[in-house]
Amino acid sequence: MIKLFKARYLNDFQIAVDFSDGKEGVFDGRVLLQRTGSLLEPLRDENYFKRFFIDAGALCWPNGLELSPARLYETCRTLEAV
Repeated sequence: MIKLFKARYLNDFQIAVDFSDGKEGVFDGRVLLQRTGSLLEPLRDENYFKRFFIDAGALCWPNGLELSPARLYETCRTLEAV
């Protein structure tokens, strides 16, 4: 099972991510924010968006929003092994 291993903020709602299989990619949060929902509203503030953390291999925010590592793996661009 793929897990998120490391994440760091780049800029403009983009997060560089490293996965447990050694692949790296960039998650574009702007795509996520095209959707609507009460959990997404706080993330529209870039300072809040930057408060992400990893919990049990998933990308999470303090308001309870959690993105599964499998979904991130599918949506990240430039996935390459390091």
